[in-house]
Amino acid sequence: MLAGCGEEPKPSVLEQVKAEGELRVVTRNSPATYFQDRNGATGFEYELAKRFATDLGLELKIETADNLDSLFASLGRADGPVMAAAGLVDTPRRQRQARFSIPYLEVTPQIIYRQGETRPTKPEDLVGKRILVLAGSSHAEQLEALKLELPELEFEVSDAVEVVDLLRMVDEGQIDLTLVDSNELAMNQVYFPNVRVAFDLGDTNTMRWAVAAGEDDSLLLEIDAFLERSEANGTLQRLKERYYGHVDVLGYVGAYTFAQHLQQRLPRYEKMFRQAGHTHQVDWRLLAAMGYQESLWQPNATSKTGVRGLMMLTQRTAQSVGVSNRLDPKQSIEGGARYFIQIHQQLPEGIAEPDRTWFALAAYNVGGGHLEDARKLTEAEGLDPNKWADVQKILPRLAQKQWYSKTRYGYARGGEPVHFVRNIRRYYDILTWVTQPQLEGTQVAESGIHLPGIDKRKPEEETPPL
Repeated sequence: MLAGCGEEPKPSVLEQVKAEGELRVVTRNSPATYFQDRNGATGFEYELAKRFATDLGLELKIETADNLDSLFASLGRADGPVMAAAGLVDTPRRQRQARFSIPYLEVTPQIIYRQGETRPTKPEDLVGKRILVLAGSSHAEQLEALKLELPELEFEVSDAVEVVDLLRMVDEGQIDLTLVDSNELAMNQVYFPNVRVAFDLGDTNTMRWAVAAGEDDSLLLEIDAFLERSEANGTLQRLKERYYGHVDVLGYVGAYTFAQHLQQRLPRYEKMFRQAGHTHQVDWRLLAAMGYQESLWQPNATSKTGVRGLMMLTQRTAQSVGVSNRLDPKQSIEGGARYFIQIHQQLPEGIAEPDRTWFALAAYNVGGGHLEDARKLTEAEGLDPNKWADVQKILPRLAQKQWYSKTRYGYARGGEPVHFVRNIRRYYDILTWVTQPQLEGTQVAESGIHLPGIDKRKPEEETPPL
């Protein structure tokens, strides 16, 4: 009878989470974990956590921590996140702060140096070097342990940077060395041409999700079961390939290759570009330049991130502009033109041509939210947020924690839209030179497909494509 009068047992963490209908997860705002791009929320950890939430029938709620120490502190907070998915290694110190799942990704800690400098080959070579790592990271613990063996070793930690900042600082020579995990280097090395691996420091580590310390295993058991299923059904392997198995970076293909494609590929789609340009009152050559930058005029192009077609539309964007088949070149060109015009019209009225076109291209690439963040940072620096020449100087800051931590939409590869716009302007200039209406039809390929005419006269002063 006394037992029957007692209080009902407290619901488990899993029961509470399901009752609330949402899975609250804390992570880092970084390219390897979670960030916003033109497709919306993305990142390895985000994608995996979203699948876990879907498996549980819950809505995913993401919270970002300013640094690793605050991330672990938030796990023990009342009404705080119940899980951390942030590329975490279960070090001895961290095991006192939280409990960890089974592993889902193997990584190797690597010493990074700048090409052209003397390459360290062993731990003793780290003595006397300027070394910076993330505060509260497993790498800081690693170096602390190494210092017990090498008392002369000195290093600094900072909670004001992310991995991408550390790689940039090595690339620019601001520091001599850093220590990062192999997966994050693989994702970011292409953006830092001077960065090289000196040597692996220690054994391979495993990344795991974390939950609050305590005796309640309900959520942790569910996490482990999900990770085991993800390994068995190939989900983990697909995500690893998507985020770490390739380098997805915009670049300028040489003028010779462009000239070849101009003759071999553009004639198949020129009429479609012209028609879309006429419909939406935009220079068809600008649309063609966009198509070349996105897919090299290949209608079947598909990126590892799921963007498809000649104009590289996401599924969501394609649906919003009425494209039912992204691999149909006519639909893709028409959809890309419609989407570009929508972005162009939504820009603030104060942005005039030709800058308005360059801003619209940047938003097409990185998203309007990140572009607006960059405009606000530009204005804060005393520059003109309505001038592309000023904003393009600031956009790369969106990849630096000291700047993106102050913005609404957080981390972005801000250098990419700058290259994107620069390349398209280059292609557009070439197309303007080689295609002239009065010469249409003067050259015909053996197949009967129109080839662009060539006018050697220099075009008049730059005019906006719209």
